[in-house]
Amino acid sequence: MRIGELAKISGLAPSRIRFYEASGLIISVERKANGYRDYAPDTERVLGIITGAQAAGFSLEEIRQLLPMNANGCQHDALLSGLRRKVEEIEILQQRLALNKAQLLLVIEGVESKPEGMGCADNTQMLLQRLREEGVAAVSGKP
Repeated sequence: MRIGELAKISGLAPSRIRFYEASGLIISVERKANGYRDYAPDTERVLGIITGAQAAGFSLEEIRQLLPMNANGCQHDALLSGLRRKVEEIEILQQRLALNKAQLLLVIEGVESKPEGMGCADNTQMLLQRLREEGVAAVSGKP
C-alpha cells in the first residue's frame, strides 16, 4: 500500500506517517525502483494503535516500548504494566485537576461574595489566606 492510500485510510498526513516511520514506530519500508514506499497491510492497524495511545496520553517513547513489533512479539506483562502505570498517572492528574477546580471555585465564590466596602486588595489577601488554609486541609486530608 502506498503512502497516499495509507494516509487516506488512516486519516493521517503523509508527513505524520513518515515521522512515525523515521521514529521507528512503524516498520520501515523499502522504496521501490520508482521511489514509492510500499507499506504492509497491518500498518493501518499499527497507526491506529499509535494515535489511540497518543490520545490516551502515552508518549512516543512509551508507545515504542509497548508495541509488539518492537519487543519480539507481544510482551503481555510489559504491556499490562505500562497500561496500569498510565492509569495511575491519569488518576494522579485527575486528583490534581479536582484540587485545581476546587481552588478556582473557591476564588470565584470569594470574588462574587466580596464584602461590600472591602477593597479588591484586601479581598485578594483574604482569598489567598483561605486558599492556603484550604490547600493545607486538602493535602493533610483534614476538613
